[in-house]
Amino acid sequence: MKLKGYILAAVAAATYGTNPAFAVPLYADGMNPNTVLFFRYLLGLPILASMLLLRGHSLKISRGELMPLGVLGILMGISSLTLFQSYNYMNSGIASTLLFVYPVMVAVLMTFFFHERFRATTALCLVIMTGGLVLLLRAPEGMEVSGTGVVLVMLSSLTYAIYLVMTNVSRAVQSIPTLKLLFWQLAFGSMVFLFMFAIGTPFTPVPCASDWVNLAALAALPTVVSLGCTTVAIHCIGSTSTAIFGALEPVTAVALSILTLNQTITPRELWGGLLIVIATTMVVCSDRIDPVLLRVRKMFPRHPRS
Repeated sequence: MKLKGYILAAVAAATYGTNPAFAVPLYADGMNPNTVLFFRYLLGLPILASMLLLRGHSLKISRGELMPLGVLGILMGISSLTLFQSYNYMNSGIASTLLFVYPVMVAVLMTFFFHERFRATTALCLVIMTGGLVLLLRAPEGMEVSGTGVVLVMLSSLTYAIYLVMTNVSRAVQSIPTLKLLFWQLAFGSMVFLFMFAIGTPFTPVPCASDWVNLAALAALPTVVSLGCTTVAIHCIGSTSTAIFGALEPVTAVALSILTLNQTITPRELWGGLLIVIATTMVVCSDRIDPVLLRVRKMFPRHPRS
């Protein structure tokens, strides 16, 4: 059972990291991020509906579930849109690595708004994460880093962190089956892209058949497969172990950016990304790391000044 959980957790993280590999070629063919995501969400809906109906589940939701599902869906849509927009301003692998600060944001949000204890691990991770961001954002040879790209990724990470916190604390959605939850989140999330069309963002048609393949892959792999495997993996090995495998997300994104998109990664960017992955992994493993940090702290007691 544990081996199955580890395999599924790895598959979930790796498939989510395929986002830029399928999205960036669509941009090159003239599609904009809003249209790409609209098709991604739209194509994901029949897949999830079919899976639900095959399992004998209804798509019906109660009036009390409508509002929280709507908010979660809009948060998911904003997070997706800002991340996909950032690919136009910076290396997609680096953008996916910057996105991985969301577990640290979750820890901070839970501390300030839900009065969870501020762990020593969280403080240490914030320091390590800051070092990683400095390395990633320091432009070589006097070049300027795209501030727009960084802001977009940070907004994506923040909205995703809020989404996770709300999912964790909202009693209204905790009893909803995962596939139904995801279906309605995609349905409400698509409203974000419809709103963008309404205020003037152009709708770009799909240029050729190969682009439909990329769109279908976006709907299947980083959406249905990734989230479905994550759910099963949590039941098998727990949320902590599953989250640790999330470090494969930026690794996959960076590797595919190099292999399929011909993007380059400098050693400085690799070190910066590694620090962010280490910081996030420490947050996930904080229950085990905190006692170690406390023992180290006791080895160096403070002496009162004379």
